[in-house]
Amino acid sequence: MQTHEIRRRFLDHFVKAGHTEVPSASLILADPNLLFVNAGMVPFVPFFLGQQTPPYSRATSVQKCVRTLDIEEVGITTRHNTFFQMAGNFSFGDYFKEEAITHAWSLLTDAADEGGYGIDPEKLWATVYLDDDEAYSIWHDKIGLPAERIQRRGMKDNYWSMGIPGPCGPCSEIFYDRGPDYGMEGGPEADEDRYIEIWNLVFMQNERGEGTSKDDFEILGPLPKKNIDTGMGVERVAFLLQGVENVYETDLLRPVIDKAQELTGSRYGADHSSDVRFRVIADHARTAAMLIVDGVNPGNDGRGYVLRRLLRRIVRSARLLGADRPVMAEFMAVVRDTMAPSYPELATDFSRIETVSVGEETAFLKTLGTGSKLFEGAVESAKAQGRAVLGGAEAFALHDTYGFPIDLTLEMASEAGLTVDEDGFRSLMAEQRQRAKDDARARKHAHADLTVYKELLDRGPTEFTGFNELVSEAHVLAVITGGERLHAASAGQDVELILDRSPLYAEAGGQIADLGTITATGLRVKVNDVQKIAKQLWVHKVTVLEGQVVEGDAVLVQVDPEWRKGATQGHSGTHLVHAALREVLGPNAVQAGSLNKPGYLRFDFSWPGALSEQQKQDIETVTNEAVAANYAVNTFVTDLDKAKKMGAMALFGENYGDEVRVVEIGGPFSMELCGGTHVQHSSHVGTVTLLGEQSVGSGVRRVEAYVGLDSYRHLAKERALLAGLSSTLKVPSDEVPGRVESLLERLKVAEKELEKTRAANVAAAAGSFADKAERMGELLVVAGRAPEGVSGNALRTLVSDVRGRLGSDPVVVLLLGSADEKVPFVVATNDAARAAGIKAGDLVSSFGPAIGGRGGGKPDMAQGQGTDASGIDAALDAFRSRLRELAG
Repeated sequence: MQTHEIRRRFLDHFVKAGHTEVPSASLILADPNLLFVNAGMVPFVPFFLGQQTPPYSRATSVQKCVRTLDIEEVGITTRHNTFFQMAGNFSFGDYFKEEAITHAWSLLTDAADEGGYGIDPEKLWATVYLDDDEAYSIWHDKIGLPAERIQRRGMKDNYWSMGIPGPCGPCSEIFYDRGPDYGMEGGPEADEDRYIEIWNLVFMQNERGEGTSKDDFEILGPLPKKNIDTGMGVERVAFLLQGVENVYETDLLRPVIDKAQELTGSRYGADHSSDVRFRVIADHARTAAMLIVDGVNPGNDGRGYVLRRLLRRIVRSARLLGADRPVMAEFMAVVRDTMAPSYPELATDFSRIETVSVGEETAFLKTLGTGSKLFEGAVESAKAQGRAVLGGAEAFALHDTYGFPIDLTLEMASEAGLTVDEDGFRSLMAEQRQRAKDDARARKHAHADLTVYKELLDRGPTEFTGFNELVSEAHVLAVITGGERLHAASAGQDVELILDRSPLYAEAGGQIADLGTITATGLRVKVNDVQKIAKQLWVHKVTVLEGQVVEGDAVLVQVDPEWRKGATQGHSGTHLVHAALREVLGPNAVQAGSLNKPGYLRFDFSWPGALSEQQKQDIETVTNEAVAANYAVNTFVTDLDKAKKMGAMALFGENYGDEVRVVEIGGPFSMELCGGTHVQHSSHVGTVTLLGEQSVGSGVRRVEAYVGLDSYRHLAKERALLAGLSSTLKVPSDEVPGRVESLLERLKVAEKELEKTRAANVAAAAGSFADKAERMGELLVVAGRAPEGVSGNALRTLVSDVRGRLGSDPVVVLLLGSADEKVPFVVATNDAARAAGIKAGDLVSSFGPAIGGRGGGKPDMAQGQGTDASGIDAALDAFRSRLRELAG
């Protein structure tokens, strides 16, 4: 049975049992506790916590999930995936244990031709919590499961919570017995490799308090309503029903492994280390594609860093398997073909998936080139010091700072005749991982208490009137501060106001919130911000300036008209820039984020490299041509499928309802799903001036622009600047660029001449220093101040020149410069001095303290700088004294 069929049968089974089918949420939710959705019940948390009233009493879904805490462990065993699909059925105060168990049992054991999975009941075991006699009785008496195949387990295994204060309860797990070839007899308690968990039924009946571990927390008491939350692992059921050994050999992952065999020439099943790499490629390629299609881009922190690690581990694994060319596009194409029947967005948005993943692959291949050079330097240093082991700190620096994988470090070290201090590396990695866990733990907290808003949410959404008017009459439904409702608030207080209706736009879709006022007789309130709770309740964050605002008051709510005018210009301008980008660059230039406010916009988009000056000019031209065309701006509401068929663009990773609002500018020129405020005609945006373009992450670029009066003011400043340059250079404005270019060319010529003069002076100084060399026994020593202004490369060149002029006797040279209150220095030895045991790097400690300096280098040359120029004479004396000791 194919995986897509397994998903479909699950949903059909529960829909027939009266459940509402709920589409999978995006992997990215606005939850500060979660990097990604990591469990099927996550989208339903507000319902389980009682913060919102669910629109259904029973639901079913197949939720996309990603867990990445132990990425390094993926592939080592066959039981873990970073991406997985969790099929679940949920009851919100409706049915409880008996119906949950019977629903699961019938789906698993009903014949395939009756819509079930056709699993042999004799293969199934169940576990229950220690004292959950009710669940035990249902399994034994209702289902007929023999007592020997029902096991009682403790809190660690069979008691569920979210790890923080909130709902909890006992659970019952269903296991499949794979048979004696896979382990010992005795059920899940004895061997969870033989007995595979496929379904977890959580009986959410209690509330827990604080605790220190999975099985150490206080149970505070029963919940007001008992709920059901179950999760069936789609991938696990798939490998059992498909008769393969593990999830990596199912119909969704094995094709990626087959493609990897084709591209690398290696064979899956030949040895464990290669198998791990094949599994890493299969797992990570699928996870990466699912993250990209939900709007994640590679970056250096958070979600972006996770995606970057996944993509780079694919490249690394393919390279170690023998790939000698880019492979990412072909892996992503296989993921698209295998997963699209359940996730069609992988096909419709494939160009973006390919652009982002291939862009990261290209960047990482360059990193590998840089890392190889750094690795060679580390090997050279180790051999020069007589070490046969590359230090753990060196391997960690290559991995952490430069992205150089440890597997490649191990392989290349072996080729160079070295080993790597793996224990030291693993220790540093463990410290880093622990820091990350500590940070995550510090950020993790109980879900924000939205209880104070629940009654207001149940009342219904705030009526937004701002599309049609800037002033609205409203009533104060609640006055809130610190999570508590107040009866009233007086002058000087900062509070939250919930109104039944409001013309003020709440921040969303890249558009920041409106500013405005709320007034009544004797009352004046300043609105500082407007945010949404659960996408439907407007929360006005205000300061009471005069009077007292009381729950139930009738008030007048007014948007600052100048603010709204600028906001609509910025938002419509963003749509015009987006359309212009796609017209100039093509359909792969898709939105990756935006921000707009009065007079300003920024727009992030997927693109592999910097834009040329011509492309930027073309984008600005197309945008302003659309402004000049005075296109009508039309908005309408339709269903999501119809909007997509019309060509309306949606933001990646955004969850839309069944009905969506479409903003159309100039017919086919721009059509997007958008809930923001806009101008009525494109000419109202005013002139759009691009300020620049830059990278904000791998494969993501950002353009910024001014619109309207802000654009005019910017251009006026630029014009004044040009006029000033024209006056100073005494040429017409249109000749300024040519005159500046001419002056720069003359400056380059002058700098070259100056450099020649400096080089001649350095050469002359080298002869002078060599003539003044001191004899200390067998040593020839030069120690002194470098000529004024000589530092950096010039100082190293001068020291090398002096050393070269002194023949074959043992020679040591130290010169100290002076630049910007710093004291640069270079010390060098020749072959004869090093043969006598005198190394440049060892000499720094003799004089460095006198100038507050540090430095280092190789035995032939060391360099650094100090901070105390007053100590130069003392440093030279200390250096000479040390050499007299060495000369004997």
